[in-house]
Amino acid sequence: MLKSIFSVQPEDLQTQIIAARFKLFRFKQLMKWLYPKSVNNLELMTDLPADFKQFIADNYSLALPSIKLQLTAKDGSTKLVLELSDKELIESVLMPEEKKNTLCISSQVGCAWGCTFCATGKLGSIRDLKVDEIIGQIILARQFLQENKLTNIVFMGMGEPLDNLENVIPAIKILQSDFGLQFSPRRMTVSTSGYVPKIYELAETGIKIKLAVSLNSAINEKRNEIMPINRTYNLTELKNAILSFRKTSPWRITLEYIMIPDFNMGAEDAKALIKFAGDISCKLNLISYNNIEGFSWKSPSLREALAFQDKLRQLPIAVTIRKSRGTEISAACGQLAAQNK
Repeated sequence: MLKSIFSVQPEDLQTQIIAARFKLFRFKQLMKWLYPKSVNNLELMTDLPADFKQFIADNYSLALPSIKLQLTAKDGSTKLVLELSDKELIESVLMPEEKKNTLCISSQVGCAWGCTFCATGKLGSIRDLKVDEIIGQIILARQFLQENKLTNIVFMGMGEPLDNLENVIPAIKILQSDFGLQFSPRRMTVSTSGYVPKIYELAETGIKIKLAVSLNSAINEKRNEIMPINRTYNLTELKNAILSFRKTSPWRITLEYIMIPDFNMGAEDAKALIKFAGDISCKLNLISYNNIEGFSWKSPSLREALAFQDKLRQLPIAVTIRKSRGTEISAACGQLAAQNK
């Protein structure tokens, strides 16, 4: 099986092309087709000579995941259910908003951590995505958008991104490369459920990227109940890792808090959250739990959400209620994997 061209770092591909006695400008032409133009068909690369195309075809695969299902919600959010070469399914979500087009991408098939409010966790751990399968989601989204520009990428889809740093880091490098998509680090976010050792590891790589942490409770006993990862890495360890990461990053940390009525929206929850977040350079996103078939939790009303936000008014940080997108197509936070059942 040929190596995917979308898994090769640009500098390595350049070396291989020069070693095959092709000129440097051929490499540059190819990279413009693959990334800025997001073309994965050699026949459409009209300025490349036949011998160079043959070299690429003989040595690399340009195949992408196939779009098995495409669903668009009333708010314009589009979910792409993608089939990989081994027939496993993943999901990506495009979310248009004014001048922004954000793509929420997956990093794994399934997830090992089993958060009780997340459909992906119900699948269990199946496998990590490879570099080209991560990049492929972006290429397909750009093809789908056509003239509209993809502006933001968030690793908030299926899986725990820090559980797959082996492939996530090389993918980020390609996306940020001058020969890749030249994505600004300020427009890329990696989300974690709180994988403490990997937060430190991500910082040590020197990769510039924003960090989001799925918090959901600042009370250890409650977080243990809904996020099993907290039984291994508790809130004290998580906060220390967040503070350490913040020292290496020019951007504030984002704390994500899924609001679940009758569970984590009371006065004690607000008090604990204020204590946890009050001295962190961060912003707090409040997200309503999105109903999932077979799960016992329910979504809060707008009144309940606003009341909880009001309990946090003494926090010296931005506290925002984030509107759920694409709920009717199971594309909202926590709902990914509905098409995998």
